[in-house]
Amino acid sequence: MNAAAVAASMRVGVFGGAFDPPHRGHGALVEQALRQLALTRLHVVPTGQAWHKARALTCGAHRLAMCRLAFAEGPAVQIDERELRRSGPSYTVDTLTELRTLYPDAELILLMGADQWAALPSWHRWRDVLALATPVVAHRPGAPQPAALHGVAPHLLPWAALDLSSTAVRAAAAAGAGVAELARLVPLAVARYIVDHGLYRSAGQP
Repeated sequence: MNAAAVAASMRVGVFGGAFDPPHRGHGALVEQALRQLALTRLHVVPTGQAWHKARALTCGAHRLAMCRLAFAEGPAVQIDERELRRSGPSYTVDTLTELRTLYPDAELILLMGADQWAALPSWHRWRDVLALATPVVAHRPGAPQPAALHGVAPHLLPWAALDLSSTAVRAAAAAGAGVAELARLVPLAVARYIVDHGLYRSAGQP
């Protein structure tokens, strides 16, 4: 197979989020995506300046470090810093445009949760997002089928969703949870990082 054919056969996944912090549910979704979608590569993209978040995110350096601890980097998974380096609000359409330049012949696959899919019409240039990437929605078996948007129905990634959230992890840390308790919610290395750096414990921490 020549180089052009190899490039055309690539399936490149994009999984963005605040990852404040990354929890075991995020890790499970990455594993399922790699297994079910036959991805050549998966970019895990921590959000830079989140235009849609009412609260301020933990600094990018901490979130980036926790992503490196949470997700096994290698040939298949790449922790992508581009949104943290970018000035101004983080828009998915800009990230996909940059990745399209990097992978001009590959299929881009945007991995998202059902809540993100439902909120997609509120995203900046959301129709361009759909034009740039194939949407794949993590779908809990038995849940209602996500509706089509702009004539596009998402592909579904069946998975047994874990009942976890970054909000719950932050609340546990703020209440004084130690490494052992946090490790039920996040990978052990991330739990140690949270405790060692005193994350989410400052006065007024959301």
